[in-house]
Amino acid sequence: MAAINAEILGALSRITPEEQKLRDGEPLDRNLYATGHGFEIEAAKLLRQGQLITIRPHTRFVAFPRHSHNYVEIMYMCAGQTTHLIGGGTPVHLHAGELLFLNQRASHAIQRAEAGDVAVNFIVLPQFFDFAFQIVGTSNLLGRFFLGTLKSGGSEITHLLCHTAELLPVQNQVESMVWSLLHNEPGARRANQMRMAVLLLDLLNHHDCIEVQGEPGQGSPLVLAALREIEDDCRGASLSRVAESCHVSLPYLSALIRKATGSTFKELLQQKRLDRAQQLLCTTKLPVQAVAEAVGYETTSYFYTIYKEAFGITPKEYRRRLQSPGN
Repeated sequence: MAAINAEILGALSRITPEEQKLRDGEPLDRNLYATGHGFEIEAAKLLRQGQLITIRPHTRFVAFPRHSHNYVEIMYMCAGQTTHLIGGGTPVHLHAGELLFLNQRASHAIQRAEAGDVAVNFIVLPQFFDFAFQIVGTSNLLGRFFLGTLKSGGSEITHLLCHTAELLPVQNQVESMVWSLLHNEPGARRANQMRMAVLLLDLLNHHDCIEVQGEPGQGSPLVLAALREIEDDCRGASLSRVAESCHVSLPYLSALIRKATGSTFKELLQQKRLDRAQQLLCTTKLPVQAVAEAVGYETTSYFYTIYKEAFGITPKEYRRRLQSPGN
């Protein structure tokens, strides 16, 4: 299903002057990407002043040497495949219709791509994701964890591999962004910030398609498993169950979560339950006792206590405010 629009594929498939030189045997000109002795690709080399996002076809006909970048990079594979050597991990194979997110600290090399291996790189400054943060919100632990790490370049997650070839909503959002940037669509920045937010929401709604990796020993897949446990079942989430299924000790997993998120599993679970309770209080007529039970609290009095500690009012007072004139 990962067939991209023919016009877009044609535009991205054209051999660029740089690629023609590489095809003729000339070496890669690093000055097109970076200055200085290291090979950190610079946003200033690729983005016009004032731009927060742009695209460029992936450079083929050369084994692209190991490099990092001072921006968030997102690669979308339009046709064929590419192989990436990221950090010290195992090779990552990106197939048609899949997305690869790389944070600012990620170091990677890319094996030679041929004419039929067509990919597009999104070059994205971190502040471009601010709108997506607003949309994803704090209640989505996975989204906050992913976005926060990608933006800050934290070491817990170096890259996200998204197996999205069969996800039509994701394909549509990516294609719309590529089309608007290829055609310099008026108002493209705001429109693409909205498209990116929807894309991330689509990915999080299908989070089983996301394969997350960090540097060896960082433990990000374990942290992800714990966050997925909370997202999938905030009422009955159990860290012991996650530890057992991942074959690690409970104290070890607890420490990893605290290090990666700044919170304990219990704190994250409570936050998710309270956010879910807020949603139910807003959108349903369930009694407060039923809301408490729905999010995992058997004792209504305890639910009242922690709710008031978190929000400064009781659940009933919150509902009354929602129902009062002017709200």
